[in-house]
Amino acid sequence: MPHPLPLTGERTLPGVPGEEYWFARHEAVYRWIASTYADRLRDAVVVEAGSGEGYGAQLLREAGARLVLALEYDPGAVGHAGASYPAVSSIRANLADLPVAAASVDVLVCLQVVEHLWDLRGFLRDCAHVMRPGGLVVVSTPNRPVFSPGLARAERPANPFHVEEFDAEQLEERLAHAGLIDVEVLGLRHAARIHAWEEDHEAALVAAQIEASTPGRELDVLVARFVAGVTVDDFEVGDADGAQDLVAVAVAP
Repeated sequence: MPHPLPLTGERTLPGVPGEEYWFARHEAVYRWIASTYADRLRDAVVVEAGSGEGYGAQLLREAGARLVLALEYDPGAVGHAGASYPAVSSIRANLADLPVAAASVDVLVCLQVVEHLWDLRGFLRDCAHVMRPGGLVVVSTPNRPVFSPGLARAERPANPFHVEEFDAEQLEERLAHAGLIDVEVLGLRHAARIHAWEEDHEAALVAAQIEASTPGRELDVLVARFVAGVTVDDFEVGDADGAQDLVAVAVAP
C-alpha cells in the first residue's frame, strides 16, 4: 500500500520501497538523540522544528518526553501526523516565526531542515530565544563537501529544495552566532556493512542509487537488493570529517 503522503523528493517517508537507505539515514539521528540524551528527554518539553511526516516526533515522545510539539508547514503532513501520531502535538507553523514562548523548551530538534530555510540566522536566533537556560539544541543537515562534491560555499545547490548547504565550520559558526554555546559538530557516517558493500562493488552507495536507471543492469539490481535491507544499524555518529550528514549539538546559555 502506498504511503498517504506523496514522495516529492523534499522529504523521506517510512515504508516506501526503494527509500530504505534515505529513511534509515534520517531515523538513525532520531534514535541517536533518544539514546544519547535519554536523561534530557525524560519528562521534557520538546520542539521539533520541521517535523515532516511525524515519525521522528513520535520517537522523541516514546523516549520519555512529556510534550512534543511538532511544527510543520505542509498542511497535508500536519494532518497526517495528527492522525497517525496522536501522542504528539502537531501544529502547522512557519519556521520564520516560531509559535513558541520564550524560555519554554528543554530540547529542540531540527533535522534535515536548515538547508531549506531562507533566513537561517533568524531561525536560529528564534531557537535560542525559546530555549530554557541549559536547554539542548540538535541540528542535522547534509555535509556539503560529501553531499554535493565541488559545490562552493554560498553557491546554490542542485537540489531544488535546498537554499544553501553547509560544511561543519559554517554550521558551527551559525549556531554560535545565534548565541548558543558549547557547540559541537559531529557527523552521521556509514557503518561497517555499507563500507564493505562499497568496497566489494567498487561503488559509492549514494551515487549508485542516484545513477540506477537501467532496468536489469547488474549493479542496479545489486543496489536495489542491498538498499532494501538497510537499517539504522548501518549508520553511526562520529567525527564530522567525511560524514554523510552533520549533526550539531549546542546548549542555550
